[in-house]
Amino acid sequence: MLDVLQNLGDGFAVALSPGVLLYAFIGCLVGTLVGVLPGIGPLAGISLLLPATFGLDATRAVVMLAGIYYGAMYGGSTTSILMRIPGEAASVMTCIDGYAMARKGRAGPALTIAAIGSYIAGTASVVALMLLAPPLAGFALRFGPPEQFALLVLGLLVLAYMSVGSMLKSLAMATLGLLLGTIGIDHMSGYQRYGYGLHELGDGIGVVPLAVGLFGLGEILATAGRAKPPEVIHPRFRDLLPDRREMREAAAPVARGTILGFLVGIIPGSAHIIATFVSYAVEKKLSKKPEEFGKGAIAGVAGPESANNAATSGAFVPMLALGIPSGPVTAVLIAAMMVHGVQPGPLMMTQQPTLFWGFIASMYVGNLMLLILNLPLVGLFVQVLRIPYGYLFPAIVMFCILGVYAASGSIVDVWIMLIMGVLGYVLRKLDFETAPIVLGLILSPLIELAMRQSLSMSNGSYTIFLEKPIAATLLAAALVLLILGLLPLVRGVADWRARLAAADGDAESK
Repeated sequence: MLDVLQNLGDGFAVALSPGVLLYAFIGCLVGTLVGVLPGIGPLAGISLLLPATFGLDATRAVVMLAGIYYGAMYGGSTTSILMRIPGEAASVMTCIDGYAMARKGRAGPALTIAAIGSYIAGTASVVALMLLAPPLAGFALRFGPPEQFALLVLGLLVLAYMSVGSMLKSLAMATLGLLLGTIGIDHMSGYQRYGYGLHELGDGIGVVPLAVGLFGLGEILATAGRAKPPEVIHPRFRDLLPDRREMREAAAPVARGTILGFLVGIIPGSAHIIATFVSYAVEKKLSKKPEEFGKGAIAGVAGPESANNAATSGAFVPMLALGIPSGPVTAVLIAAMMVHGVQPGPLMMTQQPTLFWGFIASMYVGNLMLLILNLPLVGLFVQVLRIPYGYLFPAIVMFCILGVYAASGSIVDVWIMLIMGVLGYVLRKLDFETAPIVLGLILSPLIELAMRQSLSMSNGSYTIFLEKPIAATLLAAALVLLILGLLPLVRGVADWRARLAAADGDAESK
């Protein structure tokens, strides 16, 4: 423990040096702006700014790029709350209750709770990263394809079990997402599936055009089609801070989201996006008033926002300790490190202690910077709601198109976004929840690849999932959840038969 504190002190000496501090601030500021702009997200922001770091030393370059990463996690909540457009993919779940709070005149408290929850989760997960990295990295190393497949199946069943609304509709939307996720080049055979001659679909349908279309354009079409547009909110400065009840209701979701997000983030192959879905489902299940979710529940903002920021720090565990990316963003960060002559992995702590501990310390500093940047600017962000909808809607459509096109440079993605916008509008009219589509799209290639790799390892034998202790345990937990989820259906069928038999008995007696 003393060695850890001493190393952390050396790291703060590096992180608080003027040069590193400046680039940490630049990364946090750019990351916040990247998160605020719809459709861009941390991956596009880091990729675009990677060439700008070639003239820097490794410490400053990695600190700045990491600042963009967790800065985007902060900024992504802004457009989600104010416009129901996810600034980046991890903010999809924040749209649901964050925007509902904004419609009720509580945009300021929603943004403040998101900023505070992000800061607490980010700081706590950095402490966990510092103290728990070695044992957690060792556990994550044991996750091969069978364990990943079992974990993803368990995750799907957890979400199905936790759902409070129509499970049939949720499963139908998740299935649609799983089907959309099969589009693109097959990673095992190399053949393109369901591309219909479009080379742009080789990588499949992107999360960005799908999410921006479903949540951004879908919301615009649904709102613009009303006879009377929604009232423009004019919040006062004193109304920006949450009241005691909101702070009290947000405390437990922030704590749960922090733990859940960090644990999800450390597992290679998973994504911080999944943590937000699971966090939202858990909060909805544990809530005493689940009917408030979707109508402005503060827990629906605090939980997912805390989870995605905690998962950001958790993703650095396999990246730094094992050299394994837990997602596309950390893969780009690993590439950036290698460009600067640094090889992430078990030897990094001994070969590059200055970089490692300077990076850890910069995350403490970066989270404080983001809190200082975001909270004073909450009032400025809320002023967006003062713009008349006649001007705001065309501007949102323009930013959606520019953001989606900038992320990939493909006009096909723009068309996908437009099609998904119409689909999102239709599904909203039919009272379907669109968030499971995004989850299905994300999990589909992961589940398929993990299953096929597992079967390749076992020459086609499905017993491999039972021979691996971790996989068998996770599948057993999934089976228990499946049984628990089916019990109400079985009871309902039994009650229906009993009522039918009783009705037949009454008819015969008459």
